[in-house]
Amino acid sequence: MPAIGVDVGGTSVRAGVVDEQGCVLDSARVATPGSTGALEDAVTTVVDELRSRHPVDAVGLAVAGFVHPDRRSVRFAPHLPWRSAPVADRMSGRLGVPVTLEHDANAAAVGEHRFGAARGAGIALLLAVGTGIGAGLLLDGRIFRGAHGVAPELGHLRVVPDGRPCPCGGHGCWERYCSGTALAATAVELLARRRPRSSALTRDSADQAEITGRRVAHAAKEGDGVALAAFADLAHWLGEGLALIADVYDPDVVVIAGGVAESAPLFVDEARERYAAIVTGAGHRPLARVRTSQLGDSTAIVGAATLARERTR
Repeated sequence: MPAIGVDVGGTSVRAGVVDEQGCVLDSARVATPGSTGALEDAVTTVVDELRSRHPVDAVGLAVAGFVHPDRRSVRFAPHLPWRSAPVADRMSGRLGVPVTLEHDANAAAVGEHRFGAARGAGIALLLAVGTGIGAGLLLDGRIFRGAHGVAPELGHLRVVPDGRPCPCGGHGCWERYCSGTALAATAVELLARRRPRSSALTRDSADQAEITGRRVAHAAKEGDGVALAAFADLAHWLGEGLALIADVYDPDVVVIAGGVAESAPLFVDEARERYAAIVTGAGHRPLARVRTSQLGDSTAIVGAATLARERTR
């Protein structure tokens, strides 16, 4: 029987009915509300909408936050109201079916490993590059969680001492230089430094606050010089991070997912070249395959549903 995967994000709650081949048969979406009760109502709404059309026997929730290793409670989610909340038990009681929780990047990694770009890899790492960087690591198909369930928090590796401030409280975190947010910040810095006579970014934006990663990507695809330079900077920092990750984990494959992955032709080849040039032992060791997601924005939904189905067996 199919299972439902729900990607609970800071902007929207997206759900899909997923079969055993990893195909999304149907989907539903609502905006993410700000209170605990309203959020759980929203999850119930999308699940019930799909259950009205499909028989299912399990639900998996992919959450952008710290999930307890037993996958029953959410310890902390920066963009959601849950704090030390027994979400799985509460939602299972409301829905009447088993509910499994998982960190969204872990769920995405499982989706790509079972059905996508990391299929069959012994050591697979997924990087969800969007507003920040989320990461999921699979060792022989099993999720690596660390001692306390929060690993691997790669987006907050410090790559630039005393660099850009990060909402985590640190400075110079990797995701401040390699993310959609970083694209916008780099473009703003380049505009201030270069003061170009003409740029699509200044024509389309009344002020710097309107420059977003999505706008930078659109401008780069149109050939805008500042936007292309921002992507070159992102490629540099992605390559730097890949080299660091390779030295620590030595993965078979790294899958680039998330919203920024939609612009992969603008940066992935350059990032691979940077990684290959600076990794320890460059030229004398095998390199990880660097691929982009095959499941797109359904990756976490597919992974969450798959984990929920496997846990009920």
